[in-house]
Amino acid sequence: MSTATTADALPASARSPTGGAGSAARLEPLDRTKVVAFVVMCFGMFMAILDIQIVSASLSEIQAGLSASADEIPWVQTSYLVAEVIAIPLSGFLSRALGTRTVFSVAAAGFTLASVMCGFSSSINEIILWRALQGFIGGGMVPTVFASAYLIFPGSRQKFVAPIIGLIATLAPTIGPTIGGYVTEALSWHWLFFINIVPGIAVTVAMLALVDFDQPDYSLLENFDWWGLISMAGFLGALEYVLEEGPRKDWFDDQAIAMMAVVSAVSAVVFFWRVLTAKAPIVDLSAFVNRNFAIGSMFSFVLGIGLYGLTYLYPVYLAEVRGYNAQMIGDTMFVSGIAMFATAPIAGQVSQRFDPRYALIGGFILFAIGTWQMSSVTTDWDFWEIFWPQIFRGIGLMFAIVPVTNTALGTLPPDRVKNASGLFNLTRNLGGAIGLAVINTQINDRLDLHLARLHESINWARVPATEALSHMAQALPGSDAQLKALKQMMGLVRQQAVVMSFADVFLMLTVLFLVLAGLGVLMRKPAPVAAGAGGH
Repeated sequence: MSTATTADALPASARSPTGGAGSAARLEPLDRTKVVAFVVMCFGMFMAILDIQIVSASLSEIQAGLSASADEIPWVQTSYLVAEVIAIPLSGFLSRALGTRTVFSVAAAGFTLASVMCGFSSSINEIILWRALQGFIGGGMVPTVFASAYLIFPGSRQKFVAPIIGLIATLAPTIGPTIGGYVTEALSWHWLFFINIVPGIAVTVAMLALVDFDQPDYSLLENFDWWGLISMAGFLGALEYVLEEGPRKDWFDDQAIAMMAVVSAVSAVVFFWRVLTAKAPIVDLSAFVNRNFAIGSMFSFVLGIGLYGLTYLYPVYLAEVRGYNAQMIGDTMFVSGIAMFATAPIAGQVSQRFDPRYALIGGFILFAIGTWQMSSVTTDWDFWEIFWPQIFRGIGLMFAIVPVTNTALGTLPPDRVKNASGLFNLTRNLGGAIGLAVINTQINDRLDLHLARLHESINWARVPATEALSHMAQALPGSDAQLKALKQMMGLVRQQAVVMSFADVFLMLTVLFLVLAGLGVLMRKPAPVAAGAGGH
C-alpha cells in the first residue's frame, strides 16, 4: 500500500476482514517457531510493564526496610520511569542496528540481573541505581514486541495479535499493585524483584534459541549519533523528572525542578536539531508524516492518561479515604483487569468486522461513563460503589487500544515499524507522565479551594457546626474533650475536601475523554480494500 493511501485511511487489517495482501486465504502458514518466539516476547514485555507499578502498593514497606526518608522513597518508582522513557525511543534504532534477537535477549538478561540486584539492595541509593538500570533495559523490550507483532503477523492476522499486545500493555500496570500487594504480604518486598529471576532466564534462553526473523544492520552503528543520544536523554529524562517531582514540590518554586526544566528545554532544541541534520538520527520522526500514525499517537497519548492516571487515582482514594491496605487495594483494582481480559477478544472482533472508528469512539465514551460515575464519589464509597466505574474503564481501554494500535502501526512499511513502535509507546508513557502531573496538581489546587470554602462554612457563628462539635465533645472522654472534638472535626473537614477534589478531577477526565471521542468523528471513514492491496 502506498504512503499516500495509508495517510488517509485506517489500516487494511481494520478495514476488511478478508481483503488485502494479508488475507488469510493467500498467506503462507505461520512458522510455529515465530509464534512461540512472539509469545515468549509478550511474556518479557509483561514483566517490564508490570514492574512499573508492582512497587506502588509496597513503597511503605520498602521505605521501612531501607530506612529511607519520605522524599527519597518515591524515587524507587521515578528512577524506573525516567530511565524507561529514555530507552523506549532508542529501542527502534538498536533493533534495526543489532536485530531483534540480540536486543531482546540482552534486555531480558539485563532486566533479570538488575532485578536480582534490586532485591539485594541494602540502601535507598542502591535500589534507585538498580531500578534505573532495570527501567532502561526493560524499556527496550516493550516497543520491540509491538514492532515484531506487525512483522510476524501481516494483514488480516493482525486482528488476533492487536488485542493480545493491547491487553498486555494495559493489564500489566493495572494489576501491578495487586500482585505487589500479595507478594509483599506473603513474602517480603524483596520478592517483588526476585519473582523476575526464573521467567527472565527463560525468556533470555528462548530468545537466543527461537528468534531469527530479521537481520541486523551493523552499518548503522558507524554513524551512531552520540550527541543525539545525550540530548534525547537530557530532554526526556529531565522532562520526566519535572513531571514526577513538580506536583510534590510546587513546580518551579523549587530550584532543582526549575533547573531540570531548563535542561529539558535546551536538550530538546539540540535533540530536534540532530534529528533533522544527522546522517543517521537516533530517532526518525518521519513516521509522524503518516496521518494514521499521527492520529493514533495522539489517541495513545490520552490513553496513557486514562491508563496510568486512573491506576493512580483509585489506590490513592482507597488508601487515604477508606484506609485500605495494599492487599485490599489490589483486590479492588483487580476488577478492571478481569474486565480487560474478558473484553480483549471481543474488542478485536469488533474492530475487524465493523468500522474501527466506532470501536474507538465507544471506548472513550465508556471511559467517560466510568469517570463521570466517579465524579459523585463520597467518603462512604466502597468496593461495590466503584465496581461499575472500573468495569467501564477496563472495557473502554480494550475497545480503544486495539483500533489505536492498528491505526498507528498497522499500515506502516515494515522497515519503519521498529522505529515507529518506539515513538508510539513513548506517546503513551508521556501521556501517563503528563496526566499524572496534571492530576496531582489539580488535586492539590482543588483541595486548597475546598478547604477554604469548608472553613468559611464551619465557624462559631454557624449553629449546626457548633451543635455538631458539642455532640462530638460529649462522646469523648477526658477534660480536653472539646479540643479532641475540634481536632476530629477538622480531620473530617479535610477528608471531605480530599473527596471533593477527587470528584473534580474525575469530572475533568470525563470532559477529556468525551472530547477525544468527538475527535474520532473527524477521522475519515475507512475505504474498502482492493484485492492485492495490503498493509505490508
